Amino acid sequence: MARKDMARFEISDLPLGGLKRIERSVLEDDRGSLSRLFCADELREAGWGKPVAQLNHTRTVARGTVRGLHFQRPPHMEMKLVSCIRGAVWDVAVDLREGSPTLLHWHAEELSSNNHRALLIPEGFAHGFQALTDDAELIYVHSSAYNPGSEAGLHPEDPRLEIAWPQPVRALSGRDASHPYITHSFRGLPK
Repeated sequence: MARKDMARFEISDLPLGGLKRIERSVLEDDRGSLSRLFCADELREAGWGKPVAQLNHTRTVARGTVRGLHFQRPPHMEMKLVSCIRGAVWDVAVDLREGSPTLLHWHAEELSSNNHRALLIPEGFAHGFQALTDDAELIYVHSSAYNPGSEAGLHPEDPRLEIAWPQPVRALSGRDASHPYITHSFRGLPK
């Protein structure tokens, strides 16, 4: 039986099909606070139907740094739940699904340790973020384990995407800076 005072999720649809904002409730008392980062039962209604395959933690030292835009090709596509546990980031998801009416459209949400939001990113999306503060930390829950042969990425400054990064892009990794721009022949990722 669920406790009435247990931390819960509020799940909201976003403009790109399958992309969800997750708002975590926080229970606080004189000892501190508690919030859930992942709950399979609650996230099932948002589309999470696989077991957790991997959990990652990132720390980004400098404000303005961009990481991404990363994705895995079939058959290793992954769903991600991204939460900010320190500082703040501007988290971006790009629809890469073949046949999607929002192919190559992006959506961003500010995630922070203060707003208790997470982004649930479906399979077939690229993901990246820009640190809005120094020492930003994220926790990622993945539905598929990392597969080096399936990894790919988009250049975060690709003019076809026109991502409006809130700060000047800085400190791209060599790998992220070398991702190619999208060609006009790109039709999306098959399911």
